Amino acid sequence: MANMMDEFEALLEESFEMDTPEEGSVVKGKVIAIEAGQAIIDVGYKMEGRVELKEFADPGEAPKIEVGDEVEVFLRQVENSRGEAVISREMARREEAWDRLEKAYAAEERVEGAIFGRVKGGFTVDLGGAVAFLPGSQVDVRPVRDAGPLMGLKQPFQILKMDRRRGNIVVSRRAILEESRAEQRAEVIGNLTEGQTVDGVVKNITEYGAFVDLGGVDGLLHVTDMAWRRVNHPSEILSIGETIKVQVIKINKETHRISLGMKQLQEDPWDLVAAKYPLESVHTGRVTNITDYGAFVELEPGVEGLVHVSEMSWTKKNVHPGKIVSTSQEVEVMVLEIDGAKRRVSLGLKQTMRNPWEVFAETHPEGTEVEGEVKNITEFGLFVGLPGDIDGMVHLSDLSWDQRGEEAIQDYRKGDVVQAVVSEVDVEKERISLSIKGVGGDKFAEAVGGVKRGSIVTVTVTSIEEGGIEVEYEGMKSFIRRSDLSRDRAEQRPERFSIGDKVDVRITNVDAKAHRLGVSIKAREIAEEKEAVQQYGSSDSGASLGDILGAALKGDDEK
Repeated sequence: MANMMDEFEALLEESFEMDTPEEGSVVKGKVIAIEAGQAIIDVGYKMEGRVELKEFADPGEAPKIEVGDEVEVFLRQVENSRGEAVISREMARREEAWDRLEKAYAAEERVEGAIFGRVKGGFTVDLGGAVAFLPGSQVDVRPVRDAGPLMGLKQPFQILKMDRRRGNIVVSRRAILEESRAEQRAEVIGNLTEGQTVDGVVKNITEYGAFVDLGGVDGLLHVTDMAWRRVNHPSEILSIGETIKVQVIKINKETHRISLGMKQLQEDPWDLVAAKYPLESVHTGRVTNITDYGAFVELEPGVEGLVHVSEMSWTKKNVHPGKIVSTSQEVEVMVLEIDGAKRRVSLGLKQTMRNPWEVFAETHPEGTEVEGEVKNITEFGLFVGLPGDIDGMVHLSDLSWDQRGEEAIQDYRKGDVVQAVVSEVDVEKERISLSIKGVGGDKFAEAVGGVKRGSIVTVTVTSIEEGGIEVEYEGMKSFIRRSDLSRDRAEQRPERFSIGDKVDVRITNVDAKAHRLGVSIKAREIAEEKEAVQQYGSSDSGASLGDILGAALKGDDEK
């Protein structure tokens, strides 16, 4: 009998162990009552437990539970201090959801969920019992300013990453939208052809163009394809939300990029440029842009020409174009060249005005006296301002009759007003030569009018220097070098002369252009010796040079 009781007790214990569910597992139960915001659930085995009604509700919705419903719950504890089972509907849903989500993740399938909360860096999403993280960058294809309309809305998501052990799930709404958008783009692009004219809505404007919605797919309307004329910024002619007609210029089937144009639907003004703007014709235009190398001038909407910096002014050579013209200024220009293939027009600004050097040459022939201000002083002369905003140059040699150029230039300062004579005008080289010493006539010509090469004249010593002596003849200064002071080398000493001495010299050169007189004592002595030899005999006849010169001097005395 005792053995039978032991066997029965063992069988009963085994039955309890087999039928009683383990803690931490999901079990089925039946709702037997709803009270005080809780559902009382019979999970069998003479066990009952309580679950908050909110655990039966989806985010943003009312609880879906009634008496008699069969539900699955998670058994956390078989019996608590009150003799009730500790159960959870939420944990059961989570376990069920993880099993379902792992299968979907492995198959790369979409899952349904609802955004129900905001956290740092993104949002929380309920995936039917499991909570996932939705990064802010994965909400939409573009940044979302207000996520309110998306909260609580059931919609598909793509699982990017999940780790059951850590309880982490990361999802993306953007991936779904991009996939749908790609399908939509492919369909729209498939119906488009290059050259087709379509209506679109301006969605966004940037510095380089505008994005136009063609009904599910965006195309780029570049700023250079908006109008034939220069457009500084797309906002000048477009506004967001505006409906416009555009032409499909190019479709890239691989990248799904669409290039659009507006100006292609308008008449090209370049078709008539050659006829409307013949070479050397003058037109009025508006300055639209200024660069370091010139200024762009609009002749008409869509037709612009470049005035190169070299064609802007006759006189302002190294000046920035912005100092000659200003943006929006109306100017007269001449057409210099047209390149229809490159759609370029070369214009000239200075060609609409006469060459100031030509005008000066006509109004101021050589010999004309002019007055001007000293603009600059250099090592080789003065630059004097003249009518027409041009300069003339006075070379050092044209500053004074009496002084050397290096000395004479010391007497001048910037801003001095001087009188000068026009000595030469070279229009091609844009050069004007002036002479200050020429004012009042050519004193050199007057002084040496009767003098020619070989003449003997008397000069006055005005300065004694180591290399020779300076002499003066009729107000004209000349310099006799040491080697020209005497035929006799021993007498070639400047110190044997005194300032004020009168000396006979022979004219060796008359340079009327340079206003210089070449003189030499040595040349005079040699000339006199030759003359004496010719008159009184030759040294070959046996007479000495002293005899000959003596006879010559005696002859002079007898005369």
